[in-house]
Amino acid sequence: MGYCSESEYEEFLRSCPEFEKMLIRSGTILIKYWFSVSDKEQENRFQDRIKDPTKRWKISPVDIESRDKWVDYSMAKDKMFSYTDTKQSQWYVVHADDKRRARLNCIDHFLSLIPYEDLTPKPFKLPPLKHDIAYVRPPVTDQTFVPEKY
Repeated sequence: MGYCSESEYEEFLRSCPEFEKMLIRSGTILIKYWFSVSDKEQENRFQDRIKDPTKRWKISPVDIESRDKWVDYSMAKDKMFSYTDTKQSQWYVVHADDKRRARLNCIDHFLSLIPYEDLTPKPFKLPPLKHDIAYVRPPVTDQTFVPEKY
Protein backbone atom coordinates (compact mmCIF):
# COMPACT_ATOMS: atom_id res chain seq x y z
CA MET A 1 0.00 0.00 0.00
CA GLY A 2 3.01 2.24 -0.46
CA TYR A 3 4.32 2.34 3.12
CA CYS A 4 7.20 0.02 2.29
CA SER A 5 8.42 -2.25 -0.48
CA GLU A 6 7.00 -5.74 -0.92
CA SER A 7 10.30 -7.27 0.21
CA GLU A 8 10.33 -5.08 3.35
CA TYR A 9 6.77 -6.17 4.09
CA GLU A 10 7.62 -9.86 3.69
CA GLU A 11 10.71 -9.40 5.89
CA PHE A 12 8.54 -7.79 8.58
CA LEU A 13 6.15 -10.74 8.54
CA ARG A 14 9.08 -13.17 8.92
CA SER A 15 11.03 -11.13 11.50
CA CYS A 16 8.26 -9.84 13.74
CA PRO A 17 7.42 -13.16 15.46
CA GLU A 18 11.12 -13.82 16.08
CA PHE A 19 11.61 -10.32 17.48
CA GLU A 20 8.60 -10.78 19.76
CA LYS A 21 10.02 -14.11 21.01
CA MET A 22 13.31 -12.36 21.82
CA LEU A 23 11.48 -9.68 23.79
CA ILE A 24 9.55 -12.27 25.76
CA ARG A 25 12.69 -14.34 26.46
CA SER A 26 14.36 -11.21 27.82
CA GLY A 27 11.55 -10.82 30.37
CA THR A 28 9.41 -8.24 28.59
CA ILE A 29 5.68 -8.73 29.04
CA LEU A 30 4.31 -8.29 25.53
CA ILE A 31 0.58 -7.78 25.16
CA LYS A 32 -0.97 -6.87 21.81
CA TYR A 33 -4.47 -5.47 21.37
CA TRP A 34 -6.46 -4.91 18.19
CA PHE A 35 -9.45 -2.61 18.61
CA SER A 36 -12.03 -3.89 16.14
CA VAL A 37 -14.67 -1.47 14.89
CA SER A 38 -17.51 -2.56 12.62
CA ASP A 39 -17.89 -1.02 9.17
CA LYS A 40 -21.15 0.59 10.28
CA GLU A 41 -19.61 2.18 13.38
CA GLN A 42 -16.56 3.37 11.44
CA GLU A 43 -18.90 5.03 8.94
CA ASN A 44 -20.82 6.69 11.81
CA ARG A 45 -17.56 8.01 13.28
CA PHE A 46 -16.42 9.41 9.93
CA GLN A 47 -19.78 11.12 9.36
CA ASP A 48 -19.76 12.52 12.90
CA ARG A 49 -16.27 13.94 12.35
CA ILE A 50 -17.32 15.56 9.10
CA LYS A 51 -20.40 17.19 10.68
CA ASP A 52 -18.66 18.38 13.87
CA PRO A 53 -15.99 21.04 13.16
CA THR A 54 -14.30 20.29 16.50
CA LYS A 55 -13.68 16.70 15.38
CA ARG A 56 -12.57 17.30 11.79
CA TRP A 57 -8.91 17.36 12.83
CA LYS A 58 -9.28 13.62 13.54
CA ILE A 59 -9.61 12.85 9.82
CA SER A 60 -6.29 12.57 8.01
CA PRO A 61 -5.59 12.16 4.30
CA VAL A 62 -4.80 8.49 5.07
CA ASP A 63 -8.30 8.08 6.54
CA ILE A 64 -9.88 9.46 3.39
CA GLU A 65 -7.73 7.25 1.17
CA SER A 66 -8.57 4.24 3.37
CA ARG A 67 -12.14 4.35 2.10
CA ASP A 68 -10.93 3.05 -1.26
CA LYS A 69 -8.59 0.54 0.39
CA TRP A 70 -10.92 -0.83 3.09
CA VAL A 71 -10.78 -4.39 1.77
CA ASP A 72 -7.01 -4.13 1.15
CA TYR A 73 -6.45 -2.97 4.74
CA SER A 74 -8.66 -5.76 6.07
CA MET A 75 -6.77 -8.35 4.05
CA ALA A 76 -3.42 -6.92 5.21
CA LYS A 77 -4.61 -7.14 8.84
CA ASP A 78 -5.70 -10.75 8.32
CA LYS A 79 -2.33 -11.63 6.79
CA MET A 80 -0.46 -9.86 9.60
CA PHE A 81 -2.51 -11.81 12.17
CA SER A 82 -1.72 -15.10 10.38
CA TYR A 83 2.01 -14.41 10.90
CA THR A 84 2.07 -12.57 14.23
CA ASP A 85 -0.77 -14.15 16.24
CA THR A 86 1.38 -16.82 17.88
CA LYS A 87 1.02 -18.94 21.01
CA GLN A 88 3.85 -16.95 22.63
CA SER A 89 2.45 -13.57 21.60
CA GLN A 90 -1.19 -13.64 20.62
CA TRP A 91 -3.36 -10.75 19.59
CA TYR A 92 -6.30 -9.88 21.83
CA VAL A 93 -9.20 -8.45 19.84
CA VAL A 94 -11.33 -5.84 21.60
CA HIS A 95 -14.85 -5.17 20.30
CA ALA A 96 -14.63 -1.39 20.05
CA ASP A 97 -17.91 -0.07 18.64
CA ASP A 98 -18.59 1.33 22.12
CA LYS A 99 -15.39 3.21 23.01
CA ARG A 100 -16.06 3.44 26.74
CA ARG A 101 -16.82 -0.27 27.13
CA ALA A 102 -13.88 -1.18 24.91
CA ARG A 103 -11.47 0.81 27.06
CA LEU A 104 -12.84 -0.61 30.31
CA ASN A 105 -12.75 -4.18 28.98
CA CYS A 106 -9.21 -3.69 27.73
CA ILE A 107 -8.01 -2.23 31.04
CA ASP A 108 -9.67 -5.05 32.98
CA HIS A 109 -8.14 -7.68 30.70
CA PHE A 110 -4.72 -6.03 30.77
CA LEU A 111 -4.69 -5.94 34.58
CA SER A 112 -5.68 -9.62 34.68
CA LEU A 113 -2.50 -10.48 32.72
CA ILE A 114 -0.03 -8.48 34.78
CA PRO A 115 1.09 -9.96 38.10
CA TYR A 116 0.86 -7.36 40.82
CA GLU A 117 0.38 -7.15 44.55
CA ASP A 118 -2.10 -5.05 46.47
CA LEU A 119 -0.31 -1.87 47.53
CA THR A 120 -3.28 -0.24 49.24
CA PRO A 121 -1.87 1.69 52.20
CA LYS A 122 -2.87 0.48 55.65
CA PRO A 123 -5.36 2.66 57.55
CA PHE A 124 -3.73 5.29 59.73
CA LYS A 125 -4.63 8.25 61.91
CA LEU A 126 -3.55 11.76 61.10
CA PRO A 127 -1.65 13.48 63.88
CA PRO A 128 -3.21 16.73 65.04
CA LEU A 129 -2.37 19.76 62.91
CA LYS A 130 0.35 21.73 64.60
CA HIS A 131 -0.29 25.46 65.04
CA ASP A 132 2.39 28.02 65.78
CA ILE A 133 0.93 31.22 67.14
CA ALA A 134 4.13 33.10 66.28
CA TYR A 135 3.71 32.43 62.56
CA VAL A 136 2.00 35.18 60.56
CA ARG A 137 1.17 34.58 56.91
CA PRO A 138 2.27 37.28 54.43
CA PRO A 139 -0.54 39.35 52.90
CA VAL A 140 -2.36 37.75 49.98
CA THR A 141 -1.71 40.90 47.96
CA ASP A 142 2.02 40.02 47.92
CA GLN A 143 1.31 36.94 45.79
CA THR A 144 0.46 36.54 42.12
CA PHE A 145 -2.52 34.29 41.50
CA VAL A 146 -3.77 32.49 38.42
CA PRO A 147 -7.06 34.06 37.34
CA GLU A 148 -10.08 32.01 38.36
CA LYS A 149 -12.04 31.58 35.13
CA TYR A 150 -13.86 28.41 36.08
